[in-house]
Amino acid sequence: MADTERVTVTLPFDLVRDIDRQEKNRSKFVAEAVRRELDRRRRAELQRSLLNPHSESAELAGQGLEEWSRGLPEEDAGALVDRSAAKAVRWVPGEGWLEDGA
Repeated sequence: MADTERVTVTLPFDLVRDIDRQEKNRSKFVAEAVRRELDRRRRAELQRSLLNPHSESAELAGQGLEEWSRGLPEEDAGALVDRSAAKAVRWVPGEGWLEDGA
């Protein structure tokens, strides 16, 4: 069994009544709801991050793969970058990474 911790949460009576109508195990229901909400918030934060990249990320995106890989030590570049497997992409502010020609 997973580690658990007892917490006290105060909820409006009508909300508890509605939970009880749907689920016998309140703790399970609340845990699932909280897990879904945390996942939703993580996805929303990632989406915000992708739409508004840090200035250093935008600068790196503007360089392109060729320029970036030229800055790597020669012995590392071959192991890190397989140009035959690459797809040409470009950064479009507000839209994110798009394949070139798309």
